[in-house]
Amino acid sequence: MAQSAVPSSQAPEQPVPLRVPVRKILPWAVFALVLALVLIYFVGAEQGATSLFGGTWVHEFTHDGRHLLGFPCH
Repeated sequence: MAQSAVPSSQAPEQPVPLRVPVRKILPWAVFALVLALVLIYFVGAEQGATSLFGGTWVHEFTHDGRHLLGFPCH
């Protein structure tokens, strides 16, 4: 009769969760926040009173996203 690799009297070891220090997460969290704010600006506010670029190309590029997210543009 074949024997099991783990004896029945011993329970298998539980995996230990990794701990990631905050100092390693913070730069990525700040980057993600800045990126999200820039994207929200371009989708929600560009071509308005705070427009950074002339013309309507940014508005046309983000037009469907504005409607999808509920921003009025017409």
